[in-house]
Amino acid sequence: MKATAEALEKERSRVEDVYRRREAEIEKDLYAPWQPAVNLMVAERKRVAVAMLHKLGKFPQRGDKCLEIGCGRLGWFSDLLSWGLGETDLHGIELDAERIHLARQTLPNADLRAGDAADLPWPDTWFKFVILSTVFSSIFDSDVRETIAAETNRVLSRGGVVLWYDLAVNNPKNPDVCGIGKKELQRLFPEFQILAKSVTLAPPLTRAVAGMSTLLATALSSLPFLRTHLLAILIKR
Repeated sequence: MKATAEALEKERSRVEDVYRRREAEIEKDLYAPWQPAVNLMVAERKRVAVAMLHKLGKFPQRGDKCLEIGCGRLGWFSDLLSWGLGETDLHGIELDAERIHLARQTLPNADLRAGDAADLPWPDTWFKFVILSTVFSSIFDSDVRETIAAETNRVLSRGGVVLWYDLAVNNPKNPDVCGIGKKELQRLFPEFQILAKSVTLAPPLTRAVAGMSTLLATALSSLPFLRTHLLAILIKR
């Protein structure tokens, strides 16, 4: 069901409030690249994504139009560049205008826009590859989720791919997010072939362990019941 203008505005305002509050409350170094936990989590999700895309024959190629929805300050763009895509292949949209401003400073030749994922400013079937990373877990309204999923479907070409990475379980210490499991993913994208894998050792546990022992953190991440996220490849039929 398409979300009403009122529902969209309410959800947009809530997410913007969370952005502002987290900017004020979260330690600036928590997600810094020199943090051992950050290195482990990012390396794992990239490794799993690369392996799954290659196995499916869906690895993006230079010249493919690629979109990241909710790209933040940089998102997966550095990964896409390391995979061989060009800067002009990259497109992104982000609700927070300050974040997209910083992203433009890093990637001046990419097509990066401030805007709402519920109303994507690109034509139908424009992209071959779309990334949705930690987006839907921040959206509580079911109709808004469906609207963004429908917009994602609209701009993706047949045979195109969605790379999905998001929280799959609720976080009792963070009421601003909600887990999106495989059942909900299938509901949102019923016409897609979906292959999913659980990844990411629970971040609080990763932060507690990674600085002491990378080996222990890696071993713990092999236990499915300690993983909190879902990485999925969705192929549009």
